[in-house]
Amino acid sequence: MAVSAKSSLKDYFFLHISIMIFSFTPVFTKMASMEFNKNGIWGVRLYLFFFLMLLDCFIYALAWQKIIQKFELSVAYANKSVYLVWSQIWAVLIFHEVLSFRNVMGLLVVLFGVLVVQKYE
Repeated sequence: MAVSAKSSLKDYFFLHISIMIFSFTPVFTKMASMEFNKNGIWGVRLYLFFFLMLLDCFIYALAWQKIIQKFELSVAYANKSVYLVWSQIWAVLIFHEVLSFRNVMGLLVVLFGVLVVQKYE
């Protein structure tokens, strides 16, 4: 399938949805780790979070393979770095972590890089 010169807004929406889906993998991993530290190998929720992590990776793999057909690889992978933004959002919302000034500056650098790549698509 040929990649169009310009991808549609809908394509970008689905690209970023697939990236957002993938950003839940470390959330489930951390939850599994917390459960393991609390209840050891016998914690039932450990296996639930492990299953959710694998399911998340499976769904992401299918979505990613489908959506990258619509983009140049350089554009798709540049956008994939937005994963870091989602990860920080989940860290704050779910785990109540605090973002440092360096975290925010790093995220701004990542977003600037994505915008630079987008400009030349």
